[in-house]
Amino acid sequence: MVNITIKDLTFSYNSHKILDDLNIVVGDAEVLSLVGPNGSGKTTLIKCIDRILKPWGSILLDGKEIEEMSRQEVARIIGYVPQSSSAPLATSVFDTVLMGRRPHIRWQVSDSDLDKVAQVLELLHLDDLGLRDFSSLSGGQKQKVLIARALAQEPAILLLDEPTSNLDMKHQLEVMEIISHLVKEKKISVVMAIHDLNLASRFSDKLVMLKNGQVYAAGEPKHLLTEANISNVYGIKAMVMNAVGRPYIVPLRSLDGELA
Repeated sequence: MVNITIKDLTFSYNSHKILDDLNIVVGDAEVLSLVGPNGSGKTTLIKCIDRILKPWGSILLDGKEIEEMSRQEVARIIGYVPQSSSAPLATSVFDTVLMGRRPHIRWQVSDSDLDKVAQVLELLHLDDLGLRDFSSLSGGQKQKVLIARALAQEPAILLLDEPTSNLDMKHQLEVMEIISHLVKEKKISVVMAIHDLNLASRFSDKLVMLKNGQVYAAGEPKHLLTEANISNVYGIKAMVMNAVGRPYIVPLRSLDGELA
């Protein structure tokens, strides 16, 4: 188990500030969802945690500054799933997922590495696609393969950037249920950027609501997902109901720029 502590974190593209003095703690075996409108800084924060981007401030893993850790050491701890693959992969699904074992491979791929890949493919119901070319898959299938690659890494922390964006309703639930199960069974921590507030509400232990690169509010879904917060952050009128013990949001109308 590894916890994440983010202190006074700021990031700018050129002179444009994207993240502004963030302070966030992710506990052991916790699902923390980053929510907020487009441009609020969710993806940027995920990339800062994975060291794709270099912010000002501190990111600590179990009290150790991430900038003092080697890339290999970070790769053994953090698994990252982008919104989509940045480049076509001319490999089979099996070999794509096997790439997730790279931080653990010393001289050659072992039988244990192959077994772990097979287990992850079965877990995500991808075993029948193992020999298919990654580039031939649908967007939803590719997204599940990228999640499988991260899980094959056996990370203590899983970073997910819109993991359900390319999935239909059934596969959204399937992926979120698998992630929830792994958090409980493997005691991993998850930081997830997600647009769907109802999925975030159902599967998150804690939410961080971002607005204009700052933390607007943080806490449990039942406390954060209020009509006032949704109105102030998203600029919409919504009705919040209770479903399966969690808030359920029904968007009603846009406020047409009435709220900043």
